[in-house]
Amino acid sequence: MIPAVATSKTDLPAPAGRNSVRIIAGAWRGRRIHFPDMPALRPTPDRVRETLFNWLQHSIAGKRCLDLFAGSGALGLESLSRGAREVVFVEQFPAAARALQEQLVRFGGAAKGRVMEMGAARFLRPPAQAFDIVFLDPPFGKDALAEYIPLLDEGNWVATGGLVYLENERLAGIPVLPGHWELLKSKSAGEVGYHLARVNGRKTANA
Repeated sequence: MIPAVATSKTDLPAPAGRNSVRIIAGAWRGRRIHFPDMPALRPTPDRVRETLFNWLQHSIAGKRCLDLFAGSGALGLESLSRGAREVVFVEQFPAAARALQEQLVRFGGAAKGRVMEMGAARFLRPPAQAFDIVFLDPPFGKDALAEYIPLLDEGNWVATGGLVYLENERLAGIPVLPGHWELLKSKSAGEVGYHLARVNGRKTANA
């Protein structure tokens, strides 16, 4: 765990390019996130992020969020910019986690962001403290949604009425959801499929 600050998926004096994205709106609007040049880091495209946060515009302020495969940290940092109360960033690659931590300090968001340098499965082992919004944007090509949706559900990681953002390859289609999850939105852009679900209940031992 990186001590009490947050970062992952940077405002270094680096040139704009494929290793940077901009915050779309909120307190940090226009500030640039830079991230390491690593093949595993695939930030959510600008067009998709803009649509996602239009969906969430009335649901972010004051909420507790989890960016489970944080990478550049774009989704979590955008949430903090728009008034989220807290964001936990989970990122297993040390260079990306360090960059995210530095980014939080640079933006003045260290008090509200926490970076956990570990894999998503390890993070989900302890007893849950439910989040209001979870961003689930795993690497493509591994069918990871089929693994992590049940882990979130069975561990009660999402509060009742909470929202889960799901991103996958467009050709994979709409992911399979637990019966008490409701699909609210589903779109695609290029090779990306992206979806928003609401959790309408909690997993029980007999469910």
